[in-house]
Amino acid sequence: MTLTIQAAVGAPFYLDSSFWVAVAVLLFIALVVYKGADKAIIKALDNRADTIKAELEEARRLREEAQALLASYKRKQKEAEEQAENIVKQARHDAAVMANQARKDLADRIERRTAMAEAKIANAQAKAEAEVRARAADIALDAAEELLQTKMSAAAKAKLIKSGIGGMGNILN
Repeated sequence: MTLTIQAAVGAPFYLDSSFWVAVAVLLFIALVVYKGADKAIIKALDNRADTIKAELEEARRLREEAQALLASYKRKQKEAEEQAENIVKQARHDAAVMANQARKDLADRIERRTAMAEAKIANAQAKAEAEVRARAADIALDAAEELLQTKMSAAAKAKLIKSGIGGMGNILN
């Protein structure tokens, strides 16, 4: 206890334990510097700094590469969307053209079938009229023959034959 009181009162500094701890630390640092350990520590720190710097450069390069790749994919996506839009537009246009062509073809077919049906109707009508005329002519001939045979005199028959022969000459010329 007397030692601590003396140190406080003005005891010499070399008797204080803090002084000797400071001296020991300074000697240790001097020894480390003398043996070159500081260079090894500095070299290790420099190597670590170079490694970190290289990793940062690699990360920067990878980031730029990723950004370029992302831009490329976005451009390709935009091109694909535009191409898909063009395909849809072309498909709609083609569908409209096909629909118009189908309508035109259908109208042409209906027109042809209508014309064919009208021709068949006209043909059937002409045939029916011809049959009716032939039948009417046959009936008229039969009626005329019966009339001529039963009710006409011989002089009237001769006059009728002569006028029929004269009418034939006009028809044939």
